[in-house]
Formats: sequence, C-alpha cells, structure tokens
Amino acid sequence: MPTTSKICKEAGKAQFDWPAFLENAAGRVLDFGDMPEEAREAAAGGYAEAVRLGYAVGTSSTQPEYLDGNQLVFWPVKKPRNKAVLSFPARKTAPAVHADFGEIALGDALLHYAKWPQPTVIVSDGPYGLASFPGDPPTAEGLAEWYRPHVKAWHDHALPSATLWFWNSEQGWANCHRMIEECGWEFRNCHIWDKGMSHIAGNCNTRTIRKYPVVTEVCVQYVRKNTLTSGGKSLPLREWLRAEWARSGLPFSKTNVACGVADAATRKYFTKDHLWYFPPPDALMKLAEYANAHGRHTGKPYFSKDDGNAFTAEEWELMRAKFHCEIGVSNVWHEKAVRGAERMKVGNASVHMNQKPLSLLSQIIRSTSDAGDVVWEPFGGLCSASVAAIRLGRIPYAAEINEKFFTLAKKRLENERK
Repeated sequence: MPTTSKICKEAGKAQFDWPAFLENAAGRVLDFGDMPEEAREAAAGGYAEAVRLGYAVGTSSTQPEYLDGNQLVFWPVKKPRNKAVLSFPARKTAPAVHADFGEIALGDALLHYAKWPQPTVIVSDGPYGLASFPGDPPTAEGLAEWYRPHVKAWHDHALPSATLWFWNSEQGWANCHRMIEECGWEFRNCHIWDKGMSHIAGNCNTRTIRKYPVVTEVCVQYVRKNTLTSGGKSLPLREWLRAEWARSGLPFSKTNVACGVADAATRKYFTKDHLWYFPPPDALMKLAEYANAHGRHTGKPYFSKDDGNAFTAEEWELMRAKFHCEIGVSNVWHEKAVRGAERMKVGNASVHMNQKPLSLLSQIIRSTSDAGDVVWEPFGGLCSASVAAIRLGRIPYAAEINEKFFTLAKKRLENERK
C-alpha cells in the first residue's frame, strides 16, 4: 500500500485536492489524526455523510490509476453546509431510551454494562481498525487494547451460559484472539462469512494490490470460561470436578459406579486431557449423590455451588454455553452483503457501510439462546442484532456512540416492536 504522502502527490497530477483518503466502504482512513477537522468529520461519517457535507467521491472504477478494490477517496468540492449534521465525538453519556424490547443507549457501552441484565448472547460488531469513527484505531494492530476493557466487562457481567460472537476482519480477529482468551473467553469456532464474488463485481485491481480479492469476514464464537470453588480454590470446571471427587476420598474408579457405567465417567468427565466432556445434569446429580453418601463426612457437601447449596439439574446445565445445532449449517456462511429493502439508506446512499444481514444475526442468536434471554449489542450501529433479537423473542440491550446512528436505530427498533 503506498503512503498517504505519495498518494496525495500523485493525485495532484489529476487535479485532486485530497484532505482525506478512505480505504474500502467501511471508512478506513490513513493518517486520520493528521487530517483537518472538517475532513475528519466527513471521513468518520462514511460515504453518505461525506457527500452531504459537500465532498465528491472517487472510486477505483473512476480513478483506477490511484485506487484499487473497494477503495474510495473524498475531496471537498464546495464549502460544507449545515456542519451541525455531524457531531463528533458523540456525547459520552445520555439518557438511555427504554422500551418494552429492552434498551438502546446513546454513549459508550462501558457505562452501561453494570446496569444491564446479564446476557446470554453478546454480539460484538465494533471497530475493525479502520479509523471509521473517533477513537477507532487506524490499523488492526491497535484493536486488542481498544477492545480489552469491553471484553473483560463482558466476562464479568455475562451469565455462565453466555456466548460471545466476535465479528471482524481476519486480521482484526487475529490480533484480538489472545486478548479475548486472556479476558476469560474460550474459543469455540471460527465462522467465515462468504459474501460472494458479486461483492467485488469486477472492481478490483489485483495487479496493484498483489493479492486475491477479499470477499469474507469472520464471526468467531467464544464461550465464557466458568469456575467453581473447591477446597478454597477457584478452578475451571474440569479441574473442579476432579478436585471435588478427590476431596471425597473415594477412588476415581468409583465414578463409574456412581454413574452406572462401565468406564465412561472416568474416561469422559474426569480425564485431564482435551477429550474431557462436560457431564450432563443427570451424571452430575449421580456423582454428587454418591460422593455425599459414601465420601468423607468432613468434606460434605460435595459438588455444590459456591454458596454451598446443591446444584439443580437446570442450574448445572446453565454452567455451560447454550447451543442448538441446526441441520445443514456449517462454519462457512454463503450470504450476500445486505442489499435491497433491508439496506438502510438516505436517498440513494447507504447509511452504514457495514450493515450485517439479519439472516446471519438471527442464526447466531437462535443457536445460542432461548426465547426470553437477554442479547447485548455493545456497538449498535443500526442495531441489526437487536432487530433480530426482537423477532426471535429475545430482549436486546444496545449502545451506540454516534448520535446519528443512534437516532436511526432507535426509530428502527420502535418500528420493529410495532
């Protein structure tokens, strides 16, 4: 990728006045912090906002000698009118808007996690390292530390049965994966969203970019790492099971007797390796009953919650993330980018360049929650995940820092409920 200064110098030959350079439709900006304020506002607002603020737009089809792929360039053609249309940075706090579908709040989601009900599903569709809004890192290298306080708060406030769906580019996710695990989330699967070749529509200069066109994003599934206390120590569930049986003083061979099986209990529920299985509720009930009946009297009760009370079957089942496997669905999702009536527009211009398909959002919410569960959408945008949640009978809680997007999302959710 050529530097901004080189691009600007070359563009001058074609009578360009380049105060901003946006790469791809999501609004990535090179040297975003060095741009004039009005150019920064136009860039942060994306394609539609830049046009409204008086900026012309060039694409790789109109300027193939300077742009490739889905790159865009904005430059001023007249003095922006009604500059108050945008207000960046958006206000950090504002009264939350409540409705019977949950809540959508204007401002930083970090200010709301402690107030919201505990989620079963978290749909994260935040920054991709594209400098597409104030505070968004200009490259993917800074994403991990940007996300860290959010990811840690998600773990601290989520239910044990929670699933995190992390949307990003392949590079963005690669830079965040280790941090997500450090914050208490366990990797489950990486899903590839294949938008199809129509996403490129022949508009990619591979001789310049020197790589195959990109038509994918990833949606990565994480589950909450849960712990329980045994002998005064907080342990992961697999270690907790072994520690509780060891406390009873009974040999591990007796776990098979407790569960009424030949060797499955020892082999599945008490193994130390990667072949470990989460015991189904009936198995845990049998293990607890046997240990409390035959184990040391001084250590009772065994296999209980941190408060000392016995687990019910329903409570134990919720110590792991929910998942309902749908027939015919794999980790590769062939779905075109949002178009037609589902695409939110102002005039002929799309409002948000990274609007996700309701079909995919419905799929991930449906697979990891039940009716009545709470869904968090910390980076709401147009709140598509919240729309999907309402349609599925879930209760969404969302936040959006951009006042323009917040206003549109609020109206969209109110209409959805009607």
